[in-house]
Amino acid sequence: MSLEDRKPYCIDLDNPIAVYVQIENQVQFAIASGRLKAGDSLPSVREMSMMLDINPNTVTKAYRDLELMQMVVTRRGVGVTVTGTAPDICRRKAGAMVKMHLQDAVAECNACGMPAGEIRKIVSTTLESKVLPYERG
Repeated sequence: MSLEDRKPYCIDLDNPIAVYVQIENQVQFAIASGRLKAGDSLPSVREMSMMLDINPNTVTKAYRDLELMQMVVTRRGVGVTVTGTAPDICRRKAGAMVKMHLQDAVAECNACGMPAGEIRKIVSTTLESKVLPYERG
């Protein structure tokens, strides 16, 4: 399945990361990668909650946090749009976050005695599958 055929957002209820943080992260990744650009609109709270089958309050919290981080702005009658400064903020923040996660994951593999070849195979398989965060591959 290509990236274009996938739903733009998904959540993993079995993931220990809170659902609202999963939404925040996915919006940041979409901005950092250029899939969302300055001025683009996010789905409305209602649309996002229906898309993900979650409580609208969860989406509201994610959007409010993104606004506090200056990545989006909410305007009555217009909706939630990506700010002009968001791409730079997201590239910096998301890059640092994923680097830390990857370092932690490899350190955990090392700590449990996983052979380096197996770690490399997992990384290669994941790269080739193009699986997205919180998407069960």
